[in-house]
Amino acid sequence: MNINMNIKDKEFRILTEYIYKNYGINLFQKKNLVEGRLSNIIIEKGFNNFTDYIDFVLSDKTGMEATVLVNKLTTNYTFFMREASHFEYFKDKVLPYLVSSLKERDMRVWSAGCSSGEEPYTLAMLLQEFFGTQKPLWDTKILATDISVKVLEEGERGIYSANALKHIPPLWKMQYFNKIGNENYKISSKIQNEVIFRVFNLMDEVYPFRRKFHTIFCRNVMIYFDYKTKINLVRKLYEHTEPGGYLFIGHSEFIPRETTDYKYIMPSIYRKGMI
Repeated sequence: MNINMNIKDKEFRILTEYIYKNYGINLFQKKNLVEGRLSNIIIEKGFNNFTDYIDFVLSDKTGMEATVLVNKLTTNYTFFMREASHFEYFKDKVLPYLVSSLKERDMRVWSAGCSSGEEPYTLAMLLQEFFGTQKPLWDTKILATDISVKVLEEGERGIYSANALKHIPPLWKMQYFNKIGNENYKISSKIQNEVIFRVFNLMDEVYPFRRKFHTIFCRNVMIYFDYKTKINLVRKLYEHTEPGGYLFIGHSEFIPRETTDYKYIMPSIYRKGMI
């Protein structure tokens, strides 16, 4: 069998335009990445070239093959306590404000682009520590979404390597994780039950949420997006943020101030104005 692992310009254009249109991910300058990450799947599925594989994905009405494709092309690198200054700000500034202002004790937090769960679980542990014995009096369930089914399944399993936990405070590690085998740890059910994992595409035009969020973590997601897509996403996030609520983005990301109604607080932290 003569298998061609080199992607042609036309194949690359069709594939990247499809990914951009449906998921907002800009891979137009990532030819080597696309070629490298998809070569194995082409062999595994028995195709001779990229054209046959692309036709297969586009003709699949179930959308399952498109999901596999996106899983292969997106990088999901994360760990507990990543960009720790955000969690410190959330604990020291955001939570005291929310506790003093929320009458219904219903705190809505969204981890958008949650990958394999390290971010929402970090938030869940932080909330547990913050509230302590008062925690049962509050509804602080965290919505964790991603377009990758694979990483969401990993998050729901809640099993992590020792390396992923290296920035976790020792006491948290003792309280909220159970060691399994020699190298892995499983998140405790107490924390696991605080996170709701769902498949969600940030490029959807209409978001299904009935109520707005008090805090949105959407970190290191917009690095994949071009300017127009990023601005449109921020607009939708703003619409789904409660007045006085916060948006956290990655340290390497920024939002041009003239393009958003969010108030700039400090690098990578924004806030919606009060009514």
